[in-house]
Amino acid sequence: MFVALAALPATAVAQACVGDVTDDGSINGADLGALLASWGPCPDCRADLDRNGVVDGADLGALLGAWGECPGVPSWATVVQYEPDAAVVTDPALRAVIVSSGHPWRVRDNASQIELLLVPPGSFQMGCVMPSAWFSCSTTSLPVHAVTLTRPFYIGRYEVTQAQWTMAMGSNPSYFQSASSQVAAAAVPDRPVERVSWNTVQGFLAATGFRLPTDAEWEFSCRAGTQSPFYNGSTWDPSVADLAWYSDNAANETHPVGGKSANALGLHDMLGNVWELVHDWYGPYSSGAQVDPTGASSGTSRVRRGGSWFLSTVNVNSSYRIGIPPAYASSDMGFRVARDP
Repeated sequence: MFVALAALPATAVAQACVGDVTDDGSINGADLGALLASWGPCPDCRADLDRNGVVDGADLGALLGAWGECPGVPSWATVVQYEPDAAVVTDPALRAVIVSSGHPWRVRDNASQIELLLVPPGSFQMGCVMPSAWFSCSTTSLPVHAVTLTRPFYIGRYEVTQAQWTMAMGSNPSYFQSASSQVAAAAVPDRPVERVSWNTVQGFLAATGFRLPTDAEWEFSCRAGTQSPFYNGSTWDPSVADLAWYSDNAANETHPVGGKSANALGLHDMLGNVWELVHDWYGPYSSGAQVDPTGASSGTSRVRRGGSWFLSTVNVNSSYRIGIPPAYASSDMGFRVARDP
């Protein structure tokens, strides 16, 4: 179960931005046109702003009174979808928590065109809460400890791709730049960028305004309310095949992002495909409860998460982490971006 701060029951939230019939983050002529086209009896339609089953003058007045930009839209982004898609975020309580944050759910960064999803604040048990059927908990994932994240944040819906890196940096360091029997030529730019180190990633972040998620933000986003080793809620290792490209199904290469099932927040490839670098220095966990942790104050290695195409479920799970020198790069290591609203 997703445990969130200031959670609202699903019935308490109707529409995040009243009047935004087209769900694009602003109330404008498109919304007015959609409302007028729905005039009259219209149960369960978006234009029925007061939810009385009829689109009428009261709804028109509400729309005109709210004209303009919806609240909470980041200045750096374009709204793709203000409210969570029920087909993606299937838990109504989680949708309500996202809406109650006051920020749109799905946005696209104006400069890089990277798509991000909102992660609401909340609390969770960080670390290996339960082992998988085949592997025991790693000592790097213990002890389990309570973590509270007090602020919402955006995180990339997908791993950063070769095309996105090249657009920002002007060159492509990746090993897997060619088509294969698994990946068509047209899809190669959508493979995750790899052979990037924590140090070189800093250049991309400086150029785009993004940041790396913290270790705690990454695990909270990956778990999406689960406590099991895999974000489908299972402990059965072969079930990872539906979620991740890993040693059993990747054919020794990366694959275009988004090809496997998303987690409950709508995030893809949090497990497998490429390791994901995060902000924190690597260090042992504390057993005490923490609020907005950012990892060790110093160290010699940075944390990476999620495992890769090269590895099995001993690494490809929600809690496993390992330290890596900041200058190290490999063909199975990439990253995912984050940004504050």
